[in-house]
Amino acid sequence: MSELHIYTKSQLALRNGQDKPEIWVALKGLIYDVTDSRLWRNGKHYEHWAGQDLTDELKDAPHTETVFEKFVVVGRLG
Repeated sequence: MSELHIYTKSQLALRNGQDKPEIWVALKGLIYDVTDSRLWRNGKHYEHWAGQDLTDELKDAPHTETVFEKFVVVGRLG
């Protein structure tokens, strides 16, 4: 994974489902493309917003980080 593009928090924030067509979220330094997920329509998933690092919020989720395994890693958060 060392060849992954590095994105800043500002670049990630643009992939919020509003400013650009991509819907991305970060978790533990990796950025996942959740654009095709029906649960992230319009960049919102329950009380979570796309374009952000969700690492600290995962502890309150009713699921584990394994749910991200079905999504493509598009980069690293730098």
